[in-house]
Amino acid sequence: MKDTQQEKGNLYLIPTTLGDVEPLEVLPLSVKQVVENTTHFIVENEKTARRFIKRIHPKISQDSLKLFVLNKYTGPEEYPEFIAPCLEGADVGILSEAGCPGIADPGADIVAIAHERQIRVIPLVGPSSIVLAMMASGMNGQSFAFNGYLPIDKGERKNEIRQLERRSKELNQSQAFIETPYRNDKLLADLIQYLKKDTRLCVAADITLPSEYIATKTIAQWSKGQPELHKRPAIFILHAR
Repeated sequence: MKDTQQEKGNLYLIPTTLGDVEPLEVLPLSVKQVVENTTHFIVENEKTARRFIKRIHPKISQDSLKLFVLNKYTGPEEYPEFIAPCLEGADVGILSEAGCPGIADPGADIVAIAHERQIRVIPLVGPSSIVLAMMASGMNGQSFAFNGYLPIDKGERKNEIRQLERRSKELNQSQAFIETPYRNDKLLADLIQYLKKDTRLCVAADITLPSEYIATKTIAQWSKGQPELHKRPAIFILHAR
């Protein structure tokens, strides 16, 4: 006789690509197998999620899919409905817009509920821009922090940049953060203006794409020339001397 845990469906955290590349060029076959055997998905954007599923599983009937939209407009009162199929024995997959669900992604709230209800959570292997950028940065992979988005207000952003630099020096800890792609160039300009000249900065843009750009330099070196980052997904990592 199966126990209660086995009777429940699984919650799969399904990674997606970091840009417009063929999914199976960067994703393992385990992702394809799960997508082919799942009909319930929690997604950020229904249109792009359907396109991604179709590219992985061309023969899928779109009418067979049940998609729950989880974005900034979704209220917490809706979350239990999203996880309900697992309690009825069906598997559910969480899809992020790019990269790995639960990392800088609203899917973490659903995962927390799954643990509370003793639903098995299964993370699948896929690209994480944060991890890939750290790997390629040459900075402290033993101690680093991801800080999400920096403040938009100029004064607050200046203070935050300098606080991250102080924290990096005091803890010998690399500090990673992101920006809305259309504001990347402005953020890089602010980093060059406010950080010390010997602080190292890694800029990693379009990771895993043909246009991939990853470079680590001191602020003094960056001040001599910057890449074009407008509308390119990017990760920034600083480490103070």
